[in-house]
Amino acid sequence: MSIVDTVPPELATGLLADIYGSDAHALGYVPSHSLVMGLRPEAYAAWRALQQAIAGSLGQRRYELVTLAAAQALGSRACLLAHVNKSLGFMGEEQLVRLMRNYRDAGLSASEVAMMDFAAKLSRNAAAMDDADSVSLRRAGFSDTEIVDVTLAAAARNYFSKALQALAVEVDVPPGLSPAMLLAVNETLAAQEPATGTPTDVE
Repeated sequence: MSIVDTVPPELATGLLADIYGSDAHALGYVPSHSLVMGLRPEAYAAWRALQQAIAGSLGQRRYELVTLAAAQALGSRACLLAHVNKSLGFMGEEQLVRLMRNYRDAGLSASEVAMMDFAAKLSRNAAAMDDADSVSLRRAGFSDTEIVDVTLAAAARNYFSKALQALAVEVDVPPGLSPAMLLAVNETLAAQEPATGTPTDVE
C-alpha cells in the first residue's frame, strides 16, 4: 500500500472532484490509482487525455490488446485487472481467459498477435528493438501511423504501470470478475515472477 496521503472523495474540489466523479460514474467507485495520481490532478488529467488520443486513433479494441500485452510483460497487476475488466466489453470471458494464458493461441487475428508481440518486447527490452520490429508490424498490415500508435500505447502503459508499481499503489479488483478470470490473471502474473518479483495472489 502506498505511503502517500491522498485526498478522500468527500474533500475533493475542482479538477480533482471532476476526476473522482468520472470514476464514480464509470466504475461505481474511485480506484486507488486515481486517489494517488490525483495528488497531481493536472498531470493525471493530461495522462487521461493522452490515453484517449491514442485509443481514438488506434481504436479501442487494439488499444486494449496492446495495453494487456504490455501489462502482462510488466507484471502490472493493477493495470492488468483494470484492462481485463475493460476488455470484457468487446471480448467474451472464455476468449479473454485464453488470451491471459497465451495470446498467441486465443483466436486473435495475425495482426493483433503481431502488435501484442511488439508491445511485449517494448515492455521487456525496448533498447533491443530496431527497424525489424517496426517492419514486422508493417508486414502485418499496419500503416506507419498505426505503427506509431501501437508504440505510443505500449510506451504509455509502461509509464503508468511503472509509476503505480514504484509508489506501491494498492491494487483494486474490479467487482464482478469471475474466479476463472482472476485465476487466469494470477497465472499470467506468476509467469512473470522471475523478472518482476513475486506478486501476491488476487483475492
